[in-house]
Amino acid sequence: MGNGINQHAQAMNLESLERVYTNYSSVYDQTFGKAFDESRESAVKGLEIAPDEHVLEVGVGTGMALPLYPAHCRITGIDLSEGMLKKAGERMTKHGLEHVTLQRMDAGDMSFPDDTFDLVMAAYVVTAVPDYRKVVSEMIRVCRPGGRIVMLNHFSNGNKLIAAVEKLISPICQRIGFRTDLSLDHVLDGTPLEVAKKEKMDPFQYWYLVECVNAKNGYAHS
Repeated sequence: MGNGINQHAQAMNLESLERVYTNYSSVYDQTFGKAFDESRESAVKGLEIAPDEHVLEVGVGTGMALPLYPAHCRITGIDLSEGMLKKAGERMTKHGLEHVTLQRMDAGDMSFPDDTFDLVMAAYVVTAVPDYRKVVSEMIRVCRPGGRIVMLNHFSNGNKLIAAVEKLISPICQRIGFRTDLSLDHVLDGTPLEVAKKEKMDPFQYWYLVECVNAKNGYAHS
């Protein structure tokens, strides 16, 4: 019975999250989107994507990053919000992004086969989902061994004073779709992900760009 209750609560959380982002979809680019523009652009432009690589963007939102990817790769964007995906579709049409496809999907329960993607990008996602463990697990599953998983996100940095404030305000932040008290160590704990690069991003050096190699199935990262 307990498992059933947890699953029901999880479904309710996803429904609430979908409603929040669908409601914000019409104004997201002018409000939250602007705050994330600089770090998102720097992150995507620094990915060094090889020709014909297949990229998954988890939580594609209104598709603000889509025009930043090179045209020589394939992009699949997923999001839970129909409203966000509608805006992303409009952006695809505007920019003629024929190498991009969009799907409505729960990032914690993807329908893709194992090892589908060469690169998985998740910008501002890990701390904005009800169960980050499920999402990270799914990103690992659909990314090939030796592929890259890149997270652009805020992570708690270990400073005791800041951590105390983050923990205090986290329940409030969760009401609008994200948490502040999650550390990178917690996200990576128990996973086969090996950090290849970690750097702070503007504005305010608040966001971290973390690039990991997917060392699952015994893949050795040199």
